[in-house]
Amino acid sequence: MTSQPGETPFGAYAGQPWIQHTGQQLGQQLGQHGTDPGPHFGTYAADHLPPTYPERAAWGTAQPLRAWQQEALEQYFRTEPRDFLAAATPGAGKTTFALRLASELLRRGAVARITVVAPTEHLKQQWADAAHRAGIRLDPDFSNGDGDYPRQYHGVVVTYAQVAARPPVHERITRSAPSLVILDEVHHAGDALSWGDAVLEAFGPATRRLSLTGTPFRSDTSPIPFVEYVRDERGIRLSRSDYAYGYDHALRDGVVRPVLFMAYAGTMQWRTSMGDEMKATLGHGDTKDITNGAWRTALDPGGAWIQQVLRSADVRLTHVRQTVPDAGGLVVATDQAQARQYAQLLRDIAGEEPTVVLSDDTGASDRIGAFSQGSQRWMVAVRMVSEGVDVPRLAVGVYATSSSTPLFFAQLIGRFVRSRRRGEVATVFLPSVPPLLTLAAELERQRDHALDREQADDQLLDDDLMDAAEKGDNDDREAAPFTWEPLESSATFDRVLFGDAEFGQLVEPATEEELDFIGIPGLLDAEDVSDLLKRRHARQAARIRDRPPNQEAPEPLYRNMREERQLLNSLVAIAAKRRGEAHALVHAEARRVCGGPPVAQASMQQLRDRIRYLRKVVDKR
Repeated sequence: MTSQPGETPFGAYAGQPWIQHTGQQLGQQLGQHGTDPGPHFGTYAADHLPPTYPERAAWGTAQPLRAWQQEALEQYFRTEPRDFLAAATPGAGKTTFALRLASELLRRGAVARITVVAPTEHLKQQWADAAHRAGIRLDPDFSNGDGDYPRQYHGVVVTYAQVAARPPVHERITRSAPSLVILDEVHHAGDALSWGDAVLEAFGPATRRLSLTGTPFRSDTSPIPFVEYVRDERGIRLSRSDYAYGYDHALRDGVVRPVLFMAYAGTMQWRTSMGDEMKATLGHGDTKDITNGAWRTALDPGGAWIQQVLRSADVRLTHVRQTVPDAGGLVVATDQAQARQYAQLLRDIAGEEPTVVLSDDTGASDRIGAFSQGSQRWMVAVRMVSEGVDVPRLAVGVYATSSSTPLFFAQLIGRFVRSRRRGEVATVFLPSVPPLLTLAAELERQRDHALDREQADDQLLDDDLMDAAEKGDNDDREAAPFTWEPLESSATFDRVLFGDAEFGQLVEPATEEELDFIGIPGLLDAEDVSDLLKRRHARQAARIRDRPPNQEAPEPLYRNMREERQLLNSLVAIAAKRRGEAHALVHAEARRVCGGPPVAQASMQQLRDRIRYLRKVVDKR
């Protein structure tokens, strides 16, 4: 391919004298200061990329490459494989690593074209900006209809959806010259069967392929293109990373922030589509159906639970901003309607209009960019800010979504771990439900993508189950005399999770006991976080122990009995529907197994025994 007048041909930077001269000048400058420049990876411009684009070096003394990036590059260039999978925790600096590698391959003449594939439109611009700082020119505005891109660029940035729409276009570009393909968050290539096939078709001819992921697993068993799978001792095929840098390692290195999880419980009441009124405590060991209902009720914008949690999160943000003045908060909602309602609540709580980001809204990327560079307190989004989007000043989050897969959870928490200075602490508020508490406790766990699924994998709720519970099926809609409706909710501070340890106990919000934890400093070294939490836990326990006993009268027996009967009847209804049996038969079975008289004459303990039995029955599905 020949270049046109005024244009730079592809690969023109590879091995050019001015680059070598600039590198020699850099070496001389470093030598004058008595510093050995060490091994060289990439161009002069790439050498001056900060370790975690787009922020400057974490605390002003970091080297041009972090240790893990240097190690991964050395490992790559020892063998220069065609395929390389780098799994590094969000916030570690995968973009810098990838661009340094791309720059070096261009310099050596190993490749002449670069294609970056990103999950979202917003990330296309982010990649192009980062590449510009590394001396690599990428076109983020390329469309499939263009067929090719202007020669003054080294390559393009596209989305997985764009590739899936017209894979032959990208295959032609890949074949036209030796190409490096960077697959950002490569697990997205398995989002749909057609996407995986398209990626294989478009980039099968690539000279080099670099796959990146911050979450090297998926919640399903769709294979990820260009990823190697090996069997473990149980015969399960697991993805194999060529280089892995996990959250626990990054935390020890001071590359990412420690994350505190503030869990909130409470009492929830709702009406099912069959007209049954349910009441449950958030976080208790209930069936999945009851957990779904309680969780969904907690997230209702009209209820007291989410309103109180937003108030507590805003108090936490105020404390953080005392030491980190530009610290921001992010609320992630289940859908757009709830996102708008949460924004209204935050406007009243914080006295400031929050930034609202909706994925189908024009200008969403611009709003994210403006928020990232500004000093506003809050941003509210659905899923657009869940992965890959860099807003390093985010320090406080509210997990106000019903999504519960390990993949989504890890992606979302990744928005808060990016460290700008030593001592920053991230705080995420979440419902006290078993699936999220399990994921929070296992934040440091290294996962791989498994093509073979074990039974009861992770003991977690799946997003499909939550969606089904919310939408129901056709039979439900025809038979249901009522619409599912949240009735009432309340919030109580439950506990703090840090690593695999828990601190605190149930207390009312807006009390000194809650403030003990949400008021901890916003700047704190990771090794000091646990010690401080232990001291706060002991102080809270002492206050509660020394408090005068509660003299309030207990609830009347008939109220407690009524609630237990309502719960029993709801479980009977769930079991009866699944089995296609009459309610009376399920009641009779529970009575036969557990003993006792009919429901109307059963004691409190007899009712609870039947509830416990039916929970086991309902969970066996």
